[in-house]
Amino acid sequence: MSGLKGHDCSPLSDEFSHLKLTAMKNRGQRRKAHSKGRLMRDSDLRPLVEATASRQLILFAGGGLSQSLGLPGFRTLIDHLIEDMGFESGQVHMADYPVIAEAYQVRHAQLGALRSWMDTVWHPPGIEIKDSELHNLIVDLEFPVIYTTNYDRWLERIFEARRKPFHKITNVADLTVKKDGHTEIVKFHGDFDDDDSLVLTESSYFRRMMFDTPLDIRLRSDSLARPLLFLGYSLHDLNTRYLLFRLQELWKNSPHAEQRPRSYILMTERAEAQEIVLRSRGVLPVSLEGDDRGRATASFLRELLAEVRNLRRARTEQVLSRTA
Repeated sequence: MSGLKGHDCSPLSDEFSHLKLTAMKNRGQRRKAHSKGRLMRDSDLRPLVEATASRQLILFAGGGLSQSLGLPGFRTLIDHLIEDMGFESGQVHMADYPVIAEAYQVRHAQLGALRSWMDTVWHPPGIEIKDSELHNLIVDLEFPVIYTTNYDRWLERIFEARRKPFHKITNVADLTVKKDGHTEIVKFHGDFDDDDSLVLTESSYFRRMMFDTPLDIRLRSDSLARPLLFLGYSLHDLNTRYLLFRLQELWKNSPHAEQRPRSYILMTERAEAQEIVLRSRGVLPVSLEGDDRGRATASFLRELLAEVRNLRRARTEQVLSRTA
């Protein structure tokens, strides 16, 4: 479930598909991967492999990651709010959900009951997170920092299942704790364990769009030095595009703009105008084509992991040959 607009309890819809990976060149063309491994040797994507191998790449995970587990879509939250508030379903649009959530908060004075319901619905019994290839690949890729707009705990649970150390960051107090060797999971739109951290109502979205909270400052710092990989987001949502715009603004007037690390976004939709704008903002769209979104994303990460391991092995052999 995502705190930005996505299928997992947020209109930031996740975007996954099936194998046939395509890197879109700066001139707007697409290159298809005709055989396994060729895509990762693409000159546009080689920096992605190198950054991952050096544990510099930061993952930004959206609602599509959680939806790959078969969890309810965002419409489930909308329907629950409509029923609770006694609204006519035909009069409510998907884009109105922050207003409805705020009306709920005004009427009930708090979000506690709603958060409890969401927590239960998006953590159903029977899900074996250790069986999710997509989540396991994220652990195997050893991202030093993972930002997520999902409220749920499935990322944390896969790290627990794999007995891998992690540090969850939800608020400014968490930022003061430094744990070496731990993957940092930054809950960018809040967490079910902290009602005040949730970005769900219209007011909380407006505050998020000011881009000046401690978590925003941390993201700005991270994005200046490291490339980002966005996974599980749709370019149809304004919130995603606004975030990328704000990150671009950090470099816009800098005399060192050419040193900005390139970032990447996995997507299934062909949107020529968006692709042009993304590239102008230093973000390379990587298209996943097909019908099964989760499988396509897993295929991409599986190939990335193989290339990363090959590169690390080659680096190790180089070091050994120099010391021999």
